[in-house]
Amino acid sequence: MELEELKTQLKQLIVVECDKEDEMSWQDIEDDEPLFGNQSKVGLDSLDALQLALVLKEHFGIKVEGSKESRKHLQSINSIVEHIQTVGLAK
Repeated sequence: MELEELKTQLKQLIVVECDKEDEMSWQDIEDDEPLFGNQSKVGLDSLDALQLALVLKEHFGIKVEGSKESRKHLQSINSIVEHIQTVGLAK
């Protein structure tokens, strides 16, 4: 899968799976912007993090634990893509 295609797919999944359709479109999400926290226009919360972890497992076979180390992989589209690529190479 092409890098841009992967980023687009992730953005679309986030908007749909985290119920953000009424607030934004996937095109509004920048690759390097934070997905969580007060500085985030996406505004994901801890429940969204759980949903995102499930989506990553379902669509990409990537397991994201609840640890602080694993949560850093969910900070932005770029960090998720990097994690998918790293785990994919390890398989």
